[in-house]
Amino acid sequence: MTATPAYAAPSARAPLAPLTIERRAPRERDVLIDILYCGVCHSDIHQARDEWGGSIFPMVPGHEIVGRVAAAGASVSKFAVGDVVGVGCFVDSCRECPQCRAGEEQYCDQGMTGTYNGRERDTGAPTYGGYSTRIVVDEDYVLRIPDGIPLERAAPLLCAGITTYSPLRHFGVKPGDTVAVVGLGGLGHMAVKLARAMGAEVTVLSTSPAKREDALALGANDFLSTREEGAFRANAGRFDFIVDTVSAQHDYNAYLGLLKVDGTMVLLGVPDAPTPLGAFPLIGRRRRLAGSMIGGIRETQEMLDFCAEHGVASDVEVIGIAEINQAYERMLAGDVRYRFVIDIASLRDG
Repeated sequence: MTATPAYAAPSARAPLAPLTIERRAPRERDVLIDILYCGVCHSDIHQARDEWGGSIFPMVPGHEIVGRVAAAGASVSKFAVGDVVGVGCFVDSCRECPQCRAGEEQYCDQGMTGTYNGRERDTGAPTYGGYSTRIVVDEDYVLRIPDGIPLERAAPLLCAGITTYSPLRHFGVKPGDTVAVVGLGGLGHMAVKLARAMGAEVTVLSTSPAKREDALALGANDFLSTREEGAFRANAGRFDFIVDTVSAQHDYNAYLGLLKVDGTMVLLGVPDAPTPLGAFPLIGRRRRLAGSMIGGIRETQEMLDFCAEHGVASDVEVIGIAEINQAYERMLAGDVRYRFVIDIASLRDG
């Protein structure tokens, strides 16, 4: 075991603070990673504040991890010391169910093991995430970061990137398709970039007219303020595909009306209460309402390679670890473009 500096939530009501945790020595198939950067996801806040229930304290959040291999177990074949690698939202799964065998470990029948706020499958010990100086992970759950992506801008790809890439690929978005992105935050800005890189015509839908310039600067072809009188009626039946990234309450029925015949709307955000849904917006034009959650290891590597090939990376604000509590409050206020990323050197040198 190795003593490792970290930042943790000691309880649901307490600010994050320094904590020393223990990392296991690398086993035969493990890699030890010195963490360089860790993105800050909105789900970090939900779990650190126990807003979804079942949180394990003390909790070290962080599942958008980029670092460098410092050591490798005797049987490791995919990585070598010095490689730049990433760790996303999970670090293990059952490996035997149909989803795991298909490379879709995020839908493991037994549940994936979260990078943090989970429990190791063999020992039951809690998992600790990337707000720390190092992590030990089985090589099968580690990603290779391609050359060409700035490392601080690669970190959010491990969650925000794959969360938006996976449904775009799964539902077959192709060049020329009309894609609407609901919300322009950490997920939304990645959806815009990725859909454009796939050749789609992208429109951002937002309740905030002030986001028009940002949307167009990110590559969107158009912007629609959904608060404008008649906006939904004027754009009825316009889009092939809608990526809904918003976690606040909103009317799914209204957005479904923007889809063409056989159009698909996929939900990525998680509102805190159920949303009423009528049958007619679906059956009237054979529309689909679907959900999607991150992606498996195979698809996440595919996404990283796609981003490197197409020059796609997250827009980030790099912070020191001591700014994390302020960053949480700024995220809740929508004051970030578009992802906070912790420079872990600030923890290592602190």
